[in-house]
Amino acid sequence: MQPPSQNKFDEQKKIFFCEGDWDVSHLPRLKTSLNQIPTKIESLTINGQNIKKMDSAGAWLLDKWQKKRKTQGVEIKLQDFAEDHQALIAMIDKNLKDEVKLAKPKPKNFFYFVGQFTVEQSRELYQYLGFIGLLFYEGLRIVRKPHRFRVNAVSSVIYRTGVQALPIIALLSFMIGVVITYQLGVQLRNYGANAFIVDLVGIAVLREFGPLLTAIMVAGRTGSAFTAQLGMMKINQEIDALNTMGVTPAELLLLPRILGLFIALPLLTVWADVFGVMGGMAMAHGMMDVTWYEFLHRFPHAVKLKNLLIGLGKAPVFAIIIATIGCFQGMRVKGSADSVGQNTTRSVVLSIFFIIVADAVFSIVFSIMKL
Repeated sequence: MQPPSQNKFDEQKKIFFCEGDWDVSHLPRLKTSLNQIPTKIESLTINGQNIKKMDSAGAWLLDKWQKKRKTQGVEIKLQDFAEDHQALIAMIDKNLKDEVKLAKPKPKNFFYFVGQFTVEQSRELYQYLGFIGLLFYEGLRIVRKPHRFRVNAVSSVIYRTGVQALPIIALLSFMIGVVITYQLGVQLRNYGANAFIVDLVGIAVLREFGPLLTAIMVAGRTGSAFTAQLGMMKINQEIDALNTMGVTPAELLLLPRILGLFIALPLLTVWADVFGVMGGMAMAHGMMDVTWYEFLHRFPHAVKLKNLLIGLGKAPVFAIIIATIGCFQGMRVKGSADSVGQNTTRSVVLSIFFIIVADAVFSIVFSIMKL
């Protein structure tokens, strides 16, 4: 706690007696004592006879306060200041007069932000490609040394990303099948073409909705988990410890996750296809009087095998997108847990974005190939 101010103001003589130390450690107390001087006075004398110590902060405060009061019409006179204090105040006053005001930054326009965003995204894309190159190099190294392949780590990833996701994938796929059948069935029923619901639901689920929606669900569930796990390991310096022990993060953490999801996602897609068709079958039975026998009898004739294969062919690509983006964002975590949250959100958004882009590219390619 600072001692009370020793500075005094004589109201009759209009003299402010400065006492004690005028340095940076007492700056708040000095400022308070100066502000207590009445403003409605015509002249003021500042006596510095009892100042024991003055540094540049104290001189700056006194000079700044003088100028402020002079602008208010107060005539100020310094009295009995030591020579070194007078010289310090004069030097501060001269430097403040010579002070050059910094130019105000120009307001940033729309093109500036577009350019900045483009540069940042290009830089991140460049880093992502470098990350893919590193994974490719590590993959080749492990192929040459198969004993370093982590079978247990891959099995663990398959269990956590595949087996544990079966219930939620089944439930959501079943409901998606119900929704698709309802939306298509309303139109088919108007034309008396109830039987064609088998064709539409089968093709839509096996070829498009099964792999796409499964990938989106896995991106939200697994991609975010990859980022959060790796991010926390970076914050806790566990990855640095691995490097110290001569074990690369790609060997123990990244490649097992990518390979595990590469195996698990096509299997999850088949699982989602089954429950999506079951949902459509149940809705067709209740809404359009298409019995389960009629649905199953028509299904293999109306829905060709290529639709299933096309849908399954997308799943490995989606798996690589989800796993690499999730791992890449996890390895970019820096600083605190807040960075983990930001990168996890970014991982999910980017994964879903590139899954849809890849699906659109698949559609264009299949259209050209007339599949």
